[in-house]
Amino acid sequence: MPKTEAPTIDRKIIFVCQDRAVVVRDLLDAALFRGELELTWIDLLRLLAAEEKADEQELEYNDDAIDAAAERFRYEHDLITAEETEKWLADRALTLGDFGAYFIRHYWGEQFEEVEAEKLEYLTAPNKLRDLLATELILSGELDRMAQRLSWRLAALSEAGRDAVDPELIAAEETHFFSRIGLNAERLPGWLEQIDRDANWFREMLAMEAIHQRGCAALLSKEARAREIAALRLPLTRFEVETVELDSLDAAREALLCAREDGMSMEEVAAEGRYPYRHPEVLLEEIPEDLQQKFLSVHPGTLLEPIPRGDGFHLCRIVSKAEPNLEDPVVIKRAEERILDRHFADLTTRHIQWRLLLA
Repeated sequence: MPKTEAPTIDRKIIFVCQDRAVVVRDLLDAALFRGELELTWIDLLRLLAAEEKADEQELEYNDDAIDAAAERFRYEHDLITAEETEKWLADRALTLGDFGAYFIRHYWGEQFEEVEAEKLEYLTAPNKLRDLLATELILSGELDRMAQRLSWRLAALSEAGRDAVDPELIAAEETHFFSRIGLNAERLPGWLEQIDRDANWFREMLAMEAIHQRGCAALLSKEARAREIAALRLPLTRFEVETVELDSLDAAREALLCAREDGMSMEEVAAEGRYPYRHPEVLLEEIPEDLQQKFLSVHPGTLLEPIPRGDGFHLCRIVSKAEPNLEDPVVIKRAEERILDRHFADLTTRHIQWRLLLA
């Protein structure tokens, strides 16, 4: 029996909607339609330019830095063994070579942040380079978000039906598209030919976007936001914190003594031991559940006991905490995300069958 060839990266099925298989290429083309590919494409060209510069100078990358980055990726994706990592990659039409090359590109990108990239349009780039963009999107997690956005739109289209959209809304979306992409009606056929799509695909994209925008506008009223924020007062409590990341419990206890007894600042403690220092703002819902009550119960200025995290420990000081404010952009965004997630979770459950969970 002949062996079936594995699909290439652009033909990998991500989900099915009404017996229609949606592949990686569909995600990329929909993202191109929405104007979401440009930043990642420009950054990929910059990374490749940085890698080329390193090759020209015959530089060698830091093996430890590459190994550490790969280890962090595996930890975040719960890939404990090498076999699990290989299977995760194979499921996405990627190899260990693709995996290692990704971290090497980003390593050189950090070394040569100001390098000038080649000016090359995505639509005229070789297929090999466009496949590399798909690899970049998968390993960075951005393809997951593209998949979610397209699944939401297809589910809403399936629920409402294409004929349910007001033609005026579709015309408005077409105007937005031309403005966003920098095209006009005369040049549209050539653009569609470049991505091997037709007028039916374009009309479906317009209908999906019109339905999605109409639905979001109805869901995200000021009253709905206020109700969501009121219901999420505790999870959306904001904390300003300082953290120092240490490699052992003994080091964490010594750092704690320096801060409590010697009056050293957290930044001074970190600098003296050459440990990573962070000064972020976080919401309670972003804090691990086992620590949330501790964060809520202490006063600003409190130094917490060393917190186990991964192979090391975190020393944490609560600088301030504040209840959510209706006008806070971060709080508004989080409330909107919850409203939309809840609505589209129901829609996608009815209309989407996932074949590959990318994250």
